[in-house]
Amino acid sequence: MKFVEPIRDLNKISSMKKILFAQSERNYLLFTLGINSPYRISDLIRVQFKHVLDPKNSVRSHLALTEQKTGKENKVALSKGVKKAIEAYAGQHYEGDSEAYLFRSRKGTNQAISRVQAWTIISDAAKELGLENIGTHSLRKTFGYHQIKRGTNITLLMKMFNHSSESVTLRYIGITQDDMDAAVQALDL
Repeated sequence: MKFVEPIRDLNKISSMKKILFAQSERNYLLFTLGINSPYRISDLIRVQFKHVLDPKNSVRSHLALTEQKTGKENKVALSKGVKKAIEAYAGQHYEGDSEAYLFRSRKGTNQAISRVQAWTIISDAAKELGLENIGTHSLRKTFGYHQIKRGTNITLLMKMFNHSSESVTLRYIGITQDDMDAAVQALDL
């Protein structure tokens, strides 16, 4: 089994956004929401407009989903950038049906894109940038990796991911021995 990696380089993240936006606002939003939340792709593709828009069609402050894998509700604040992306997308694509999927298949029905479709979208854009071992799970891992790099407490991140231990979370997001060595060497009291 091949393991996917987080996208560690912020410039590559920016380039991915540009590539995906050029493809479609849907693909851009999928990536943007994915790298800014701890949700698995199986949960993201099931997001409906009612999850992100309130009854007055304003973007909600949080996204609350019941995770398929754990059965637990996971409520996450939406960042300014994600809210802006949702607002722009909804302005162009929301037709008043709050039950409609945010990431609709282009087959003409109210059907969400599949996990395979999502994987193809993300992995093809990554290949265009020369990134290897990138898939849909990279979105969630990228979120975790950059949270840790910005100083988020590992216990808090573990709770967001619904992981059983800190070591599972560290291994999951790709914190390597090199990262740990660099942290110790940077302190040098």
